[in-house]
Amino acid sequence: SMEELSALSGKKFLLDLHLPELLVFPPQTDFHNNLLYTSGHIILQDKASCLPAFLLHPAPGSHVIDACAAPGNKTSHLAALLGNKGQIFAFDVDTKRLATMNTMLMRAGVTSSQLAQQDFLTVDPGDPKYSRVNHILLDPSCSGSGMVTRLPRDEAAPSAERLQALAGFQRRVLSHALSFPALQRVVYSTCSLHQEENEDVVHAVLQECGSAFRLVDAFPSWPCRGFAAFPGAESCLRASPATTLTQGFFVAVLERCGEGAAAPRSLLVAAENPQHGEATEPAAAPKKRKRKKQRVK
Repeated sequence: SMEELSALSGKKFLLDLHLPELLVFPPQTDFHNNLLYTSGHIILQDKASCLPAFLLHPAPGSHVIDACAAPGNKTSHLAALLGNKGQIFAFDVDTKRLATMNTMLMRAGVTSSQLAQQDFLTVDPGDPKYSRVNHILLDPSCSGSGMVTRLPRDEAAPSAERLQALAGFQRRVLSHALSFPALQRVVYSTCSLHQEENEDVVHAVLQECGSAFRLVDAFPSWPCRGFAAFPGAESCLRASPATTLTQGFFVAVLERCGEGAAAPRSLLVAAENPQHGEATEPAAAPKKRKRKKQRVK
């Protein structure tokens, strides 16, 4: 329960309530010198940051784009969900962050990724190389206002001009993501608390694309929903220290309408009932979950 999670202390740890393969440790636990971390067997990541890859839910063998990828935690999560099969195209413009990401992915044993120092906005959706890309994870630059444990306490809130500039960029990259011809599903996420970067961006892009894409009612049991900025905005997810014991976060899941659009929606069953495993292996997954729970005890 959330009460048990909030009271977690000492050397105790739990399986997460919502996300399979996620273990929850007390806030002061330090893994940075632990062999499990330094050898790449575990990845340290806030629960809210695990939501985008989990809700994108690409099937093993899929071709996926991680549009703003560095430092690579979400990329490694995608590789795990893909079973290290298929192909991940990961883009970032920062050379140093990309180098750090490459080291981290190698240490974690990821072999399905192809990294490129490139602005995602310059990637050509018509390039045959990306003709099979059907999932895109988009976590663009944002104000970072939800990262409450990382920001200085006295840091001023971003100005209206700054938010407007960020939102303009975020609308452009989301619109660009939707232009990939084989795309079926895209997850848009930020670590921002501001409606301008979240619901307003999703609403504006949905209006631009007409009836081509729709907002998925992702993870209905998740307790914190999107602000009522437009009809259907409650389909979006929010996260916060108070309600979900995480950093502040926003996630929206969009899928293509029409032929082939029903399949991605059905995959959300796994998100609502993680103990039943992935939709691709409904019979095998429960045993796996059970064994893991026994080891935790």
